[in-house]
This record gives sequence, C-alpha cells and structure tokens, in this order.
Amino acid sequence: MVANGVVNTLNNFLKGQYMGIHAYEHHIQKLNDPYIKSEFQRIQQDHKNHALKVAERIQNLGGTPVDDEGMIGSVQGFIGQFMIPDTPAGIIESALKGEDYYGIQVSEKIVKGDLDPESRQLIEGILDKDREHVNFLNQLVNENRPS
Repeated sequence: MVANGVVNTLNNFLKGQYMGIHAYEHHIQKLNDPYIKSEFQRIQQDHKNHALKVAERIQNLGGTPVDDEGMIGSVQGFIGQFMIPDTPAGIIESALKGEDYYGIQVSEKIVKGDLDPESRQLIEGILDKDREHVNFLNQLVNENRPS
C-alpha cells in the first residue's frame, strides 16, 4: 500500500523533527546571551510547528504519528547534550551542524522515496525553512566568532 510507505517515510522524517526540538532545548539551556537564546527558541518553535503539520498529515493519511525521536534518536540526543560547547560561537556552530546535516541532508535522504504530491509539498516547505535556519545560523556564527 502506497499510503503505508508514505506514512513510514513521514514518521521517519517526524523523528528527525523531534531530534531537532530536543537538540535546541539542550543548546538553549547552555546559552546566556538573551538575543541568541530567543533566536534559538524561535527556530525550535518552527520545528515544533513542523512536527505538528507532519503529524497531522500522517493522521490524514490514516496513519499514527510517532511522538518522539525513537530509541536511536534518544540515545544520540542524550550523548550529544554532553558534547555541546560552552562558548556562544561553539553552541551556534553545534546547532548549525545539526540543522544542516541532520535537519537537511539526512532528511532529504529520508524523503527521497515515494511521497504523494501533498506530502512532498509539505516536506519541501519544511526543508526550505530549515535552509533559512542554516543561513541565519551562518550569520550568527560570523557575528560571534572571537576576533
């Protein structure tokens, strides 16, 4: 059944959104700069909104959305929280790596399969927003590099 494959693909993508939400939570906890913290909260909110939209799409296809990042994602997140640097530039670079590699590159591989047109449009919109996050984080990195 095609819908089943689409649901599985969307659920795998959704797990990545949850990983992003939790990763930003760990980054936010380490930040002291109010501006950077508020921008990270804004990006995290985007990921939460994306997760809701994907979960809704899964339900509309007759599937059951996952509600967390899964066991592997949970272990990766647990280990990853101890590897976040302590400097603002390091924290931003860590978030940038996660957003670019996991948020975009891995997600693009996950959704390469067969998606129906409506699901594809939804995912492409989310990935476009993630690319905006990457561009913004690149700007933040350049502004916060030690001179």
